[in-house]
Amino acid sequence: MEPIGPGGEAVLDFAVYDAKRAGFGKVIFVIRREMDGEFREMFGRRLAKHISVDYAFQELDMVPAGHCVHADRKKPWGTGHAVLCAAPVLDRPFAVINADDFYGAESFRALAGFLRAAAPATPEQFAMVGFQLNRTLSEHGTVARGLCQTDAGGFLTSVEELTAIERQADGARNKEPDGSFRKLTGREIVSLNCWGFTPGLLGGLRRLFGEFLTRNAANLKAEFYLPTAVDVLIREGQARVQVLPTESHWFGVTYREDRPVVIENIRALVRAGEYPPRLWD
Repeated sequence: MEPIGPGGEAVLDFAVYDAKRAGFGKVIFVIRREMDGEFREMFGRRLAKHISVDYAFQELDMVPAGHCVHADRKKPWGTGHAVLCAAPVLDRPFAVINADDFYGAESFRALAGFLRAAAPATPEQFAMVGFQLNRTLSEHGTVARGLCQTDAGGFLTSVEELTAIERQADGARNKEPDGSFRKLTGREIVSLNCWGFTPGLLGGLRRLFGEFLTRNAANLKAEFYLPTAVDVLIREGQARVQVLPTESHWFGVTYREDRPVVIENIRALVRAGEYPPRLWD
């Protein structure tokens, strides 16, 4: 909700603006129920004047029958669960993004083009916008990214969730679970949860979430990551994911110290004519 645009816009405003001009006709906000009033006041009523808006609520007790939530669980179930919470209103090809990430107009154009051309005919073929790692790092701490491997045709073969990547003078490194460091060049393609799907995703996602809950019933911190679920579906032969490479730079306020950099980057795009000085005027 932090204002970062010259007209007081948040990162989410730019995502909706870019999606609308790429041809998306509806936006679904997945939020916690206790945020409903504040969110609608800050975003919903204003954006509903420009695009169709719907809501889905992500709650801890939204789990399949036969599963229980540990009494001490507080942490949300993660990005894969967030998509499942929106499933009742996902009746056509759709994109999935993080609300606090700036992906750039090119990313939305690429997803819209893919979904128009491919998705209706191939309901289990999906897409992912792939960013170059060194264009997605914070100067102020570690970030989590999905490290991608592709085949000769540009289809995703695996996504490995790395949760502690930090910039280095000659690239980057990830702190592994055992405390060691993995060297990265910075040129790797990574996932930032910028996906194009069809409703064909949802059956496999439901099954994998149930399996996740069975394995992690007592783990209060475990999250059902969307990239990890897609990785399993690829390995099972239940999904094919076309990687759509982009030259765009990612912006995000992972740390409070990132905010001035994001503000300046947005202002530079406005000066270059990519966005108007006030998005919704």
